Amino acid sequence: MKVYISIDIEGVAGITHWDEAEHDHKAHPQFQERMTGEAVAACEGAIAAGATEIWLKDAHYSGRNILAERLPDCVRLIRGWSGHPLGMVQELDASFAAAAFVGYHAPAGTEDNPLAHTLTLKIAEARLNGRRASEFLLYATAASTLGVPVVFVSGDEGLQAHVRQANPRIHTLATSRGVGPSTISIAPAKARADIKAGIAAALADDRKAMLLPLANLWTLEIAYNDPVHAYKASHYPGAHHVADRTVRLEADDYMDVLRALQFIH
Repeated sequence: MKVYISIDIEGVAGITHWDEAEHDHKAHPQFQERMTGEAVAACEGAIAAGATEIWLKDAHYSGRNILAERLPDCVRLIRGWSGHPLGMVQELDASFAAAAFVGYHAPAGTEDNPLAHTLTLKIAEARLNGRRASEFLLYATAASTLGVPVVFVSGDEGLQAHVRQANPRIHTLATSRGVGPSTISIAPAKARADIKAGIAAALADDRKAMLLPLANLWTLEIAYNDPVHAYKASHYPGAHHVADRTVRLEADDYMDVLRALQFIH
């Protein structure tokens, strides 16, 4: 079985401040360790469920956070950013049996994580077909268009509620809860154990039932914090400046939504 894992950091157990997420800051190494630990736990869970090949996308910041020497032998690690529209699920295709998202976080416009955002801090809120768009929703939809279900998602409590709204069959794990600029987190060791067990259970479940429903027409709407960014994005082909700080575009092909995001986020 071939499994894809995408890992971010803002939903890793215990992370609370941007300093902890930026690898040039002195606080980052311990959270790099925690991110790596959760990545290893995810791989171990997939292996326990029968995975013989795992592709792991380092999907935070520079894409150069995971300590590669800690990974199992069957893992291929994707570092950096190619610029491909699949972004946080780069190289995903129909050959994968399932995907899992680890360390993900609540979307821009919510208060469920002090580090909540969608792709960039330039975006105040993004909506896909009228629903608030998280990085989970953007890339789980991409996976579903390829026929690959996202079967497990870990991160803050707000994200887990968001995932259940998209498809309640997806297995979830809450690692923390945001309270203003603070977090209340489970212990890192427990997070690793629960991620390992959770992914193993998710892969043994009815995976196809965890695909997201797909639409015939996709509408992406982005409200920016700065009107200058909205004006600039409005010049992307097919984008319309529909309100203060807000642009909208429509596409029949979901890949066109992801292509647009590469240029207007």
